[in-house]
Order: sequence, then structure tokens, then C-alpha cells
Amino acid sequence: MQISARNALKGTVKAVEPGAVNTEVILEIAPGVEVVAIITKESAEKLGVAVGKEVYAVVKSSDVMIAVE
Repeated sequence: MQISARNALKGTVKAVEPGAVNTEVILEIAPGVEVVAIITKESAEKLGVAVGKEVYAVVKSSDVMIAVE
């Protein structure tokens, strides 16, 4: 896989929750650390997203904000 995005987090699919149009995919990228992605139902089916499969969460953003209390 080659991609221009600089943030690709490898993880294992922990849960897949399909909806009418979109599918929620929960990835475990480290023990106890999860990332949730909402993708189209069609994309989830095309990619064969399933529990236990290794996938990448790719984050493409021009801005990342930091906040403190």
C-alpha cells in the first residue's frame, strides 16, 4: 500500500456495526486503544471489513488542534 497521508494507524477490526447507508468500524490499534471510523456500507463490503481483519485507519487532515484545561 502506498498513500500520501502521513497518519496510517494499523489495527485489528474489533466490531462492525452496519447501518442502512453507513457502517461503523471499531479498530483496536493497541491494547485498550480504539479508533472508530464511519465508512459507507458499500465500502465496508467492497473491502471485506470483518471482525479480526487487520486494516489501516488513515487520517488525512490539514489541521490538528491541541486543547488543554
